[in-house]
Amino acid sequence: MRAIRQHELGGPDVLRYERVPDLAPGEGEVRIAVHASGVHYLDTSLRAGFTSAVHEPLQLPMTPGREVAGCVDAVGVGVDAAWIGKDVVAHLGPTGGTGGYAEQTLTAVDRLHELPGSLAHATGVAAIGTGRTAQGILDQAPVTADDTVLVTSAAGGLGVLLLQAAREAGARVIGLAGGPDKVAVVRDQGADLAVDYRADGWDEILRRELSGERVTQVFDGVGGASGQTAFDLLAPGGRLLQFGWFTDEPPVYEHPDKTVSMLLGPQMLARPGGLRSLEAEALARAVDGTRVPLVGSRFALSDAAGAHRAMESRRTHGKVVLIPDALL
Repeated sequence: MRAIRQHELGGPDVLRYERVPDLAPGEGEVRIAVHASGVHYLDTSLRAGFTSAVHEPLQLPMTPGREVAGCVDAVGVGVDAAWIGKDVVAHLGPTGGTGGYAEQTLTAVDRLHELPGSLAHATGVAAIGTGRTAQGILDQAPVTADDTVLVTSAAGGLGVLLLQAAREAGARVIGLAGGPDKVAVVRDQGADLAVDYRADGWDEILRRELSGERVTQVFDGVGGASGQTAFDLLAPGGRLLQFGWFTDEPPVYEHPDKTVSMLLGPQMLARPGGLRSLEAEALARAVDGTRVPLVGSRFALSDAAGAHRAMESRRTHGKVVLIPDALL
């Protein structure tokens, strides 16, 4: 089979498309013939050597990737053979080197979700990762019809789902995105206002459009100058819900009358049913049409390095997925 292998830390070019031996499932495992692999911005950071309290250094050489959808084609000892031939989706684990960027991958059978027949593999892989994150965020920060919600990086995979959720709740929805193409994506996703944060004076433009109405809730996954400006747009008593940043250091937002909360981390695990329940809810939402991931950027598996370059330069929108070359 073919897989992306990383032998050293560094830029996108350390991701090599190589031939490797076929995999054999161990006890309690299945082998998945991969049809789609999810790509995260975190993957690019881990590739370059990022570590944290919850992200240990990569054990090289390794194959990146944490999310896959495909078809079970082999099972190990103790696994019901009825799984063979089923379309499935799975989150492979918390680290970046769990084998998703490949034509085959292994995972424990208890990580599988049968892929609903109405979902494409790429949509399923977006739901199992980005969708579960959106669900975990919204569990902690529900939106109501009385809110005016601003979403930064609103054309991204997570931003699109937060836009959809706010729109479903009946809130007024504002999406920030960089450049006219991404602004068009935000508008197509139903935002009441779609704003290009790269435009000079975008915050003043937004204030005029709001006609005195104030933002009550910000979902911020960007930080930096646009995150700070979004925070400044919050009304007294408003709250900023933080779930990431693109700067070297996490942003610090301070105001006595505004609340800031970080939504990622142990609090998601505290949900009854843990992450698996979030995955199931995200898949159900994708099926019923209330929160459907936008798969906006597809790359061949062999071009994983190109996917990382595009993501790092902010040239992607929606969820980024890799498709095995033979399936393109």
